[in-house]
Amino acid sequence: QVRLVESGGGLVQPGGSLRLSCAASGISFYLYRMGWFRQAPGKERELVATITSSGVTTNYTDSVKGRFTISRDNAKNTVSLQMISLKPEDTAVYYCNYALTGWSAYWGQGTQVTVSS
Repeated sequence: QVRLVESGGGLVQPGGSLRLSCAASGISFYLYRMGWFRQAPGKERELVATITSSGVTTNYTDSVKGRFTISRDNAKNTVSLQMISLKPEDTAVYYCNYALTGWSAYWGQGTQVTVSS
């Protein structure tokens, strides 16, 4: 049974920081590319950051480059997203997912990030 559990979200002021975590189970975690997505109200789900199975290569959408850092721990089956210099437009529900060739159809419950003064 696949399970993805996101945590670490919350309410933060503009310019603040948060660290999100995703614990995966039911998959051979070390084999998969991992990604963080987000979905803001009324908008489509957006891919924010990806990391290869080895953790060597990362990619980011332009709007978060220099502010977000994705990392993984294959021994603990976790992937994290460190977010700094947060902006109101970063407000969304954040999800992790996994992929070999395409992203899985399974989604966890996500974690809410709200950036507001």
